[in-house]
Amino acid sequence: MDQQTLTNIIYVAIFLIGALLFGIGPIIIVRLLSPSSHTRNINDKTGQFIECGMEPIGDAWIRFGIVYYLYALIFLAFDVDVLFLFPVAVAYNSPEFAVRDLVELVIFVGIISLAILYAWVKGVFKWERRKYLHQ
Repeated sequence: MDQQTLTNIIYVAIFLIGALLFGIGPIIIVRLLSPSSHTRNINDKTGQFIECGMEPIGDAWIRFGIVYYLYALIFLAFDVDVLFLFPVAVAYNSPEFAVRDLVELVIFVGIISLAILYAWVKGVFKWERRKYLHQ
């Protein structure tokens, strides 16, 4: 084996060990630093799904409005779209193609604006409190 291949194998092994430590390390640290007596067993709370320090109120199976998910999806879509504007602005930094690059960015932002307008027309941004019958 030549020197370059051996160096590449060592780099891959180091990155693999680092990735494993990055993934498994927090689990090991929690096992080492957490108290030995589990806190759920102190007050007979073993049937509780989550331990947050507060008593749960009501049932976990309640209905959430679809509006929450729509807001999340719209935020995610436009957040990613806006993040694409930064590398495009850096890549299109040549003065001889400035007009073409500006037109492309205006088209991109226009398409995003049409998506916002479509969501607005569909009533996604109306936050109405709906009441559901308990089943």
